[in-house]
Amino acid sequence: MQIECDCRLYLLAYVLALAPLPGATIIINNALEKDDQALSAPPYRYAMAYKPFDVLCANKDRYGRPALVDMGIPRTLHAAGRLDLDSEGLLLLTDDGPLLHRVTHPDFNHPKTYLALVVGHPEAAVLQQLRDGVALKDGITRSAEVEVLPDAPLLPPFPKPLAAPSKTTWLRIVLYEGKKRQIKRMLSAVALPIIRLVRVAIGPLMLPPDLEPGHWRDLTAAERQALLDWVWSHSG
Repeated sequence: MQIECDCRLYLLAYVLALAPLPGATIIINNALEKDDQALSAPPYRYAMAYKPFDVLCANKDRYGRPALVDMGIPRTLHAAGRLDLDSEGLLLLTDDGPLLHRVTHPDFNHPKTYLALVVGHPEAAVLQQLRDGVALKDGITRSAEVEVLPDAPLLPPFPKPLAAPSKTTWLRIVLYEGKKRQIKRMLSAVALPIIRLVRVAIGPLMLPPDLEPGHWRDLTAAERQALLDWVWSHSG
């Protein structure tokens, strides 16, 4: 009589002092086959996308609004930090769960850079208030980097009319946390209506000038390595 079993089951039987049947021949399957398959499985995938204005940052929408899946992005890839429907810019996409956690969790203080077009011309005191922290309903925001851009950034055309440049100001804002709709609420708290918001960087990952709204691509080898080195070396 022959009994086939997985070697791990046989070891469990041995630990439980369950001896095999008298006269039985034990054929131990190669239990490492599945482990070998796991080791040879494809690595995690990392990609970037330019989420356009008025596209939902989700795989699908029950109301039929345009979503990431309509950009051809595989459902297996998830955004590391969402953008609001009326915001645009860089998305980091991956199926790497641990990396998603580290990029999005506030404990790790990963910087994300935004360009914000606001109505008016903020005074120095207002800019300093944004840097030091703004009192919101869910607490005071962490220190942020805020500066006025001397010239309008090179960005794709906006689908809606914008106010005259003489009446607006472009701000570069770097956040180290991710409260819901944080930049919009911060600017609203200091009486700066926002017209356009574009995320242009997540850590070392920059929005390339040749990546058009509604398009996505896999990271290059250099981008991928820079991202992994930054995420796993950054202690927060």
